[in-house]
Amino acid sequence: MAVTETENPLVGEITCGTLLQKLQEIWDEVGESDEERDKLLLQIEEECLNVYKKKVELAAKSRAELLQTLSDATVELSNLTSALGEKSYIDIPDKSSGTIKEQLSAIAPALEQLWQQKEERVRAFSDVQSQIQKICEEIAGGLNNGPHVVDESDLSLKRLDDFQRKLQELQKEKSDRLQKVLEFVSTVHDLCAVLGLDFLSTVTEVHPSLDEANGVQTKSISNETLARLAKTVLTLKEDKMQRLKKLQELATQLTDLWNLMDTPDEERELFDHVTCHISASVHEVTVSGALALDLIEQAEVEVDRLDQLKSSRMKEIAFKKQTELEEIYARAHIEVKPEVVRERIMSLIDAGNTEPSELLADMDSQIAKAKEEAFSRKEILDRVEKWMSACEEESWLEDYNRDQNRYSASRGAHLNLKRAEKARILVSKITAMVDTLVTKTRAWEEDNSMSFEYDGVPLLAMLDEYTMLRQEREDEKRRLKEQKKQQEQPHTDQDSAFGSKPSPARPISSKKPVGTRANGGGLNETPIRRLSMNSSQNGSKSKRDSLNKIASPSNLVATTKEDAASPVSRADPVMASP
Repeated sequence: MAVTETENPLVGEITCGTLLQKLQEIWDEVGESDEERDKLLLQIEEECLNVYKKKVELAAKSRAELLQTLSDATVELSNLTSALGEKSYIDIPDKSSGTIKEQLSAIAPALEQLWQQKEERVRAFSDVQSQIQKICEEIAGGLNNGPHVVDESDLSLKRLDDFQRKLQELQKEKSDRLQKVLEFVSTVHDLCAVLGLDFLSTVTEVHPSLDEANGVQTKSISNETLARLAKTVLTLKEDKMQRLKKLQELATQLTDLWNLMDTPDEERELFDHVTCHISASVHEVTVSGALALDLIEQAEVEVDRLDQLKSSRMKEIAFKKQTELEEIYARAHIEVKPEVVRERIMSLIDAGNTEPSELLADMDSQIAKAKEEAFSRKEILDRVEKWMSACEEESWLEDYNRDQNRYSASRGAHLNLKRAEKARILVSKITAMVDTLVTKTRAWEEDNSMSFEYDGVPLLAMLDEYTMLRQEREDEKRRLKEQKKQQEQPHTDQDSAFGSKPSPARPISSKKPVGTRANGGGLNETPIRRLSMNSSQNGSKSKRDSLNKIASPSNLVATTKEDAASPVSRADPVMASP
């Protein structure tokens, strides 16, 4: 208690000296020996030394830790500077200047700034690499390569720029791929509409994300999706081409069958949606459902129905084609035997040995050949018609020249005068027409290795006969003219002896009765005039038949001889051309 009491006043002032002094007083009171005192003092010194040693060790350890921290901070600063691509910071002092804590205090702000910059740079790299990885996975078809790891050893702006450029390239590629996907999807939509297919099921078979309900950015742009879309488009285009070809074949068959059977327009209009594409190209067919399968099947059913109907109307169709063939031959003046051909067609159809389609195809081939032959004969036939027309004009001109009242002021006389002038020009060309016809006909016969017949008669023989008849007629005209001159000579001498002349006011023709020339025909009546008269009496006969029968040399010569023996002929003067 005494010790305690003595300590209380000294609590606030305890030092090593006061404690030692207090210890001496206690020893004095107790009576400790000097040896015991020395021993205790030595023990106290050792304990104090141990305390100092520990403190020194702790201080040394703290210094080492500070040095290590400074070294680590310096290394970290160097690493961050290298990783970020920053060369130096001017705020960083030299590590040899100042105390350790001062150096740490100087490095800490720069280090903190670099750590913040590193975190921002890592986030930037992570964001760019995440986008790159996502686009690459979309292009690769959704293959997950695992979480991406940012390489913190190089966080330089140059490397970040490289990643950003790569990201821009990938974004452009993604945009291009997305545009291709949308174009493919649009093409698939149009093709499905034309073909009558379900667009949704078709496009989702390629990839579920291609549904129109999904957003644009969620659509698959992988290589596999693009390849499958391209394959789908190609398949649909080929299907469209095949269906269009099939539909055009059916449309052609329908048109041919309609034309064969004279189908009314009301029935044809029911299949306008089929026949409207008969000559369309693949790209021109864009109407929805234009190439649907049910439409093609409907056309096939109609073709089958018409085919069956055609079989039942085979005779009617065959005779119709035969009539067409006969009309072609008739227009081309080619002689055929229609009764024999029709009997043969009847026998073939009744026997059933020939397919109706084969028979019609054979008749179509005959019609085509007949058209070709008629086309090759067209030029010569046109010249024959011109020749015959010229001959008719020649006949009319001869009748006109025999008309004694042709100069009278009768109604229409001036029109006949103009026609006569034109007829004389045309008649003057007949010889050249015949020569050209002969040349053209011979050339045609050489090219075709066959004789050119006009209604069954060789045209060259007709031309030769006409030339001979024309020459005989001209000779006969000259002979009659000379004979008339000889008969009129005695009358002229007698009139001269008595000094009398015929009065111009009294034409000779006014006293002459109508002779046989007006009724039976005479020298000036041309073969074509006789042909025209015969045709008016027998409408079924052709011009060639009339020419061959009436304009024969024997008939012409006989007629001219009878005219020469007639008194009227001898007394009738030859009228000069106006």
